[in-house]
Amino acid sequence: MKTKTMINKLFLLSGLFVTAVAFGGCSDDNTSDNFRLDGDCWLTDLALDEYEGTIDNEAMTVTVGVPVGYDTKAMEVTDVKVSEGAMASMKVGDVADFSFAQTLQVTNGNAFLEYTVNVKHDEARITEFRLNDSYIGVINEDAHTILVRVPTAVDITSMMASITTSEGAEVTPASGQAIDFSQPVEFTVVYNSATTVYTVTVEQSDSPSAVYVGLASSIDQLNAEEKEAATWMLQNVSNSQYVSFEDVRASRVDLNECKVMWWHFHVDNGLDNMDKFDAAAPDAISAVVKMKEFYDNGGSLLLTRYATYYAVKMGATKDGSNPNNCWGQVEETGEITGGPWSFFVDGHEDHPLYQGVVETIDGKQGVYTCDTGYRITNSTAQWHIGSDWGGYSTLEDWQTNHGGIDLGYGSDGAVVAWEYPANAAGGRILCIGSGAYDWYSYGVDVSNDQYHGNVAAMTLNAINYLSGE
Repeated sequence: MKTKTMINKLFLLSGLFVTAVAFGGCSDDNTSDNFRLDGDCWLTDLALDEYEGTIDNEAMTVTVGVPVGYDTKAMEVTDVKVSEGAMASMKVGDVADFSFAQTLQVTNGNAFLEYTVNVKHDEARITEFRLNDSYIGVINEDAHTILVRVPTAVDITSMMASITTSEGAEVTPASGQAIDFSQPVEFTVVYNSATTVYTVTVEQSDSPSAVYVGLASSIDQLNAEEKEAATWMLQNVSNSQYVSFEDVRASRVDLNECKVMWWHFHVDNGLDNMDKFDAAAPDAISAVVKMKEFYDNGGSLLLTRYATYYAVKMGATKDGSNPNNCWGQVEETGEITGGPWSFFVDGHEDHPLYQGVVETIDGKQGVYTCDTGYRITNSTAQWHIGSDWGGYSTLEDWQTNHGGIDLGYGSDGAVVAWEYPANAAGGRILCIGSGAYDWYSYGVDVSNDQYHGNVAAMTLNAINYLSGE
């Protein structure tokens, strides 16, 4: 590895508003009321520690590839070239911390463009795995394992694998080969300095014990928030399966052995009334008869985020009301937390939902769900309690009129986690609508988040509780 001068320079950008410039370049034909674009301001070459960057002038990005484990905290600019007459905010010899994205500005006269510079370590990953074009593998990137569940009638001694990898990587055995999966099979992925070995295991089952139900036809078509939750379930809950609401409606899945169904429903910008819920989830509405049949026969539901509205469809509520205080943000522009997020559970800390996750927070009993620096949409479906608005002047009013059992509270006393009494057949519904209950953080590595594991722990507690375990 080359010796690098350990200097940490800050590349200060002008306070000017970033102006989007057409792909054709910054020419003197482009004018505005405020300034004239006097010339091209493209970045044509950039290298860091002599590793050449790939420039995308449409996306305004530069990607610099480096070997696995390469130290990116103090990388030197070894080459930078721009359009004739333009100037770059980085120059040869500058050193900066590229463990996170940096911004490079190219200026020509009154025109400028800003590029986002990312350094990317070589990676060799399987991003999608299917067998016989029908059965989707659940990828555990941390353990480098892939689990595929198939019906017992399928011949697993000769299954065709279809594999998608990270860009440029090659995998052995390759896609399109018939392989015997009666025993675990290893797949080796290679790209430059990166090598990863995945162990693929096929499990056969006809009737799942637990399912994650969603609007998409398959797990890989879910949005990022829902997919993160569903993937976790298939990796951590034995004999679990992903099914769509259409699968349920059409009776394409055997639910005779199923004890609990989980629906985690995310919508960017949130939902705030039942009409919007119905419009956003038509397949869930069309499956109501089958879902209610499951519930009326003693099956239980875990409903999280905006799926909490579905309790009304199941007939679990007394007054037919959905959460009265709901909002949300967009994944890519969600807020970055300035401190740990949590909710309170005073009086219910011994409930099975909170086993192993409760601690004292501001003098109360509560659950932390993420730490500082987490990007969160704060997607909330909660119950406002108070005489000012919302229909429930006191918690007792909500309990009596709505019929819920409160389990968790926001800082303002709103009910953010609750359940409904078991029906005659023993079916239960447990709801979590806290904005702090979140699975996916856009652009943030949560592997070192000391609290985010509580989300999974609490969810497993809920599934075990609803399963009667």
